[in-house]
Amino acid sequence: MAGSPAANSPISANSDEDIVAAADATAARLQQVRAAIGTVIFGQEDVVEKALVTVLAGGHALLVGVPGLAKTKLVETMGTVLGLDARRIQFTPDLMPSDILGAEVLEEGQDGARSFRFIRGPIFSQLLMADEINRASPRTQSALLQAMQEHHVTVAGVRHDLPAPFHVLATQNPLEQEGTYPLPEAQLDRFLMQIDVDYPDLEAERRMLFETTGDSEAAVEGILDADTLMAAQRLVRRMPVGDSVVEAILALVRAARPGASDGETDQQIAWGPGPRASQALMLTVRARALVQGRLAPSIDDVIALARPVLQHRMAITFAARADGIDVGSLIDRFVQKVG
Repeated sequence: MAGSPAANSPISANSDEDIVAAADATAARLQQVRAAIGTVIFGQEDVVEKALVTVLAGGHALLVGVPGLAKTKLVETMGTVLGLDARRIQFTPDLMPSDILGAEVLEEGQDGARSFRFIRGPIFSQLLMADEINRASPRTQSALLQAMQEHHVTVAGVRHDLPAPFHVLATQNPLEQEGTYPLPEAQLDRFLMQIDVDYPDLEAERRMLFETTGDSEAAVEGILDADTLMAAQRLVRRMPVGDSVVEAILALVRAARPGASDGETDQQIAWGPGPRASQALMLTVRARALVQGRLAPSIDDVIALARPVLQHRMAITFAARADGIDVGSLIDRFVQKVG
């Protein structure tokens, strides 16, 4: 569909002119990526965009929605289109950390000498799909924590580096469903964004009926490869951000912390987002601008990404919940002040 993935890789961006040229080339490739994913995933354009933004920003995403909304299909399709080595782990209550990280096994050589050999687990991939991550026990969930933050794991005291790039796209069922465990706050903070996946609209579901129940289904091809993706990620970090956008990010994140807003809001926030939320917004607004073919982010990008970046990094008090207030409505209140 697009020829060799490396053939049209973004050029090295060493000057303002290079950044503009690289951004134009990368934006064109990203449009091809979105179009390819759209041939398989119907009615989830916003979800697809946010997932791409997460990967371009070099982070991990948590996709939350009821079963059957193509969350798993989306991750599989992204692995193919982005040209990444993708693997899937189905999280279950009896899953052990070694099932994810790998383990050392004792081997005996022909000479009778014994030695340990490390057998890598499925986490050694470039795109890891952690399916229904909240069905595993907290002990197993924590096995991902070091890998998500530091891009390496430690087994039996030995460090093992993960491939580059490394991204975790985890799916999660709503917590009110049976057999689920809430993710710890420390691990939630490692996810760059929480992407809520809703039901498709009528026209998208109608198209889905015809496209997925015939004698064949659409197949996607690779558009990018790992090197091209990492070049795009480096480009995102070099994109300029205006002072007004920086101030909007700071105002939004700091307003969501106890003691930074009016007295009524302070009583509704149990704990708020830390500096990692500001960093996440700085990266994701740049990535969103690039995905949409723009050379610099705007305040509209901050507004659009406020919920997915902040909602899993803060909590409201019991009194606020009793009054029918949720995290989303609080974030919307902060966004109105920024906008």
